[in-house]
Amino acid sequence: MVTQTTQGVRVSVVTEYQPEYSNPIQAHFVFTYKITIENCSDHTIKLLRRHWFIHDAHNLTAREVKGDGVVGQQPTLEPGQTHEYVSGCNLKSGLGKMYGTYEMERIMDGHLFEVQIPEFTMVSPYRLN
Repeated sequence: MVTQTTQGVRVSVVTEYQPEYSNPIQAHFVFTYKITIENCSDHTIKLLRRHWFIHDAHNLTAREVKGDGVVGQQPTLEPGQTHEYVSGCNLKSGLGKMYGTYEMERIMDGHLFEVQIPEFTMVSPYRLN
């Protein structure tokens, strides 16, 4: 697990290789990642957008993914609340990393701020041998 806190918002990530959806012979490796967002601040916040950078060991340039919310939701978190979700990523090499930001809004005054998503690696068991 990797964790990072930005402006009172803690983001933790756990990854898992999905062998049943992967096919190493065809260079198709699937990973899931579970994100936990915890509001450690004194303010109610809302997650508006995400911005991901995905690096695959086979590509020199990162893929970028931008969009509203996470898995179709824009959760609002009161102080002390958490939001968890699971999403996925496919790689061609079986070795990669992801990181990014969430755009958050402080509800009481509409202040927008970025929260860092900590960098995490995705390594298939195939690459460990």
